[in-house]
Amino acid sequence: MADAPPPLYAPREPIFPRRVTGFFRSLKWWIMGVTLGIYYLLPWLRWDRGPNLPDQAVLADLASRRFFFFWVEIWPHEFYFVAGLLIMAGLGLFLFTSALGRVWCGYACPQTVWTDLFILVERWIEGDRNARLRLFKAKWDFRKWRLRVSKWIVWLMISIATGGAWVFYFTDAPSLARNLVTLDAPAVAYFSIAILTATTFVFGGFMREQICIYMCPWPRIQAAMMDEGTLTVGYRDWRGEPRGKHRKGARAAAATRTATAYAEETVEEEAPQQGDCIDCMACVNVCPMGIDIRDGQQLECITCALCIDACDDVMDKIGKPRGLIDYLALEDVPPPDLSPADDTWEPRPWWQHVLKARTILYTVLWSAVGLGLLFALFVRSDIELTVSPVRNPTYVMQSDGAIRNIYDVRLRNKSGENRAFRLSLTSDATLDIALQGETGLDVTVPADTTFLQRVYVTASRDDPAALADRTDLRLWVEDVDADIRASVGTVFNGKGSE
Repeated sequence: MADAPPPLYAPREPIFPRRVTGFFRSLKWWIMGVTLGIYYLLPWLRWDRGPNLPDQAVLADLASRRFFFFWVEIWPHEFYFVAGLLIMAGLGLFLFTSALGRVWCGYACPQTVWTDLFILVERWIEGDRNARLRLFKAKWDFRKWRLRVSKWIVWLMISIATGGAWVFYFTDAPSLARNLVTLDAPAVAYFSIAILTATTFVFGGFMREQICIYMCPWPRIQAAMMDEGTLTVGYRDWRGEPRGKHRKGARAAAATRTATAYAEETVEEEAPQQGDCIDCMACVNVCPMGIDIRDGQQLECITCALCIDACDDVMDKIGKPRGLIDYLALEDVPPPDLSPADDTWEPRPWWQHVLKARTILYTVLWSAVGLGLLFALFVRSDIELTVSPVRNPTYVMQSDGAIRNIYDVRLRNKSGENRAFRLSLTSDATLDIALQGETGLDVTVPADTTFLQRVYVTASRDDPAALADRTDLRLWVEDVDADIRASVGTVFNGKGSE
């Protein structure tokens, strides 16, 4: 009977990472503090845009279909700015992955950040790894219920704050907070907070590594972004194997020596079969994914580098040089036939792994998109118009035989005050323009709005435009109080279009 295929999903086994200190752990704390601070506090920042505009610094105003980011205001027809930012985010992800592996996953991914925060709460309430293991295996008595419920309450508070912060980005934060407390907020606000609260609570508390393994597509995509020159967290097995116990020797200063010098010293003073790894399991115990980095590259590894801090701490204690677990590239593995005393081979410096053709290409593309967006942002005008010809009917013949075309013109006033706009046209034909409801060609457009104005363009019965099929024309709008103009080309349909 053929063997059954392996299961596609493995039941979760709880992981209890041990506390660790070091450079990478401190870096993760700083990134977590900055990212969470930005997320929770940004909706409360104020930005004065004038009396007719919202004063929230970052606001996705869905009701008005506009996005505000400090001094930048993006209108619906300017969605290319959002598309450009998404393209930059994708290229940035490709760039960092090509250079440093899953550095996004290990340091800045929301799942990683909130999981770190939840683990911090768990460690604060239940204790470090050994205490949490004992509690997990203990029977459900009063103490276990007290600790678990206390932890869940703190998790729930963090989750509610997470969902609440998200909805504040879509309306005025102080007003919505007041309405939420008085139960006057829209139902969609409570529903959104409930959904985000539930997902944060479950994903950060009970599905931590499962999200990265089964739900996130990036571990499977990253292989296309990485090559043998990509720096990623790895284990120098040629130095650590075979594993064995070491006594703390007199070579405490060996960490400052070169790898070749240390290898020569090892040949002279220790058995050649014994590596630097003492099999202390520190790298496994601190891993939030519960894997052993010494088994090689694995899909589960998020390159958080906590195993580097743990291993370096052990190497310091036993007087061995740091770097047994480190950021390294596959092409930096020494040849298998290299003698420990051979000093002719050296790994490439880290900057050569970062500055390579692929990362340079990603950087150029990323910069080009960013510069393009900046250029588009600074050259855009405060006034715009769009023209929609009314083609039902295509034209109207008046009592004197003149031909009239009708156009719906949308005038956008992006400034913070009411503006008087003057409409005009240019064409090779002799055409007259008139505005519905206006005696002249001036129309007042309210501040920061789009105003719909119906425009009539007429050709006399003897004009070539009245007899022709199509005649090109250009509609212009000018700010009366400022030297700003905008135009859109369209066509005039005559009797020849029948």
